[in-house]
Amino acid sequence: MKRLLFALSLIIVAGCSRAQNIPTVIPAYKILTPDSTYKTYADLKRDKPVMIIYFSPDCVHCQHLMNELKPKMEALKKMQVVLIAFTRTEYPYLRLLKDFKKTYNLAKYPNVTIGTEYPTYKVQQYYQIRTTPYIAIYDHDGKLVKAYAKVPSMDELMATVKKA
Repeated sequence: MKRLLFALSLIIVAGCSRAQNIPTVIPAYKILTPDSTYKTYADLKRDKPVMIIYFSPDCVHCQHLMNELKPKMEALKKMQVVLIAFTRTEYPYLRLLKDFKKTYNLAKYPNVTIGTEYPTYKVQQYYQIRTTPYIAIYDHDGKLVKAYAKVPSMDELMATVKKA
């Protein structure tokens, strides 16, 4: 009986401690940009690395990430950066995206796309995102290099970008 309980305990522990299964390909997203146009996965340039940042414009951690990324934008110019929010699209929510884009001067960077996936939340479900920001970096073949459920140090993030 003790052996049976021990075996069942091991099975339960193994099942509970499974690592999160992170998808290894870029999700087929559709986002509404602040200028009211749609961008999709099909708009990405092939053979270029991609960084997807799932965020909320009013998230303090997301704002902090952008403040740290801003001086690194030159190093990211060969990478396509896609900022995907979950904010609603009616007033004043789309305005939050516009303000975020303006605050971080994102229009200056042609490699950066920003938008909301509301109301589908497919990207959020795809990665099983629970907190923002969430970062996924893909190489030039569209294969996952690394995903971060929490913001890494800028040195670690930039080292991952170099691998992509």
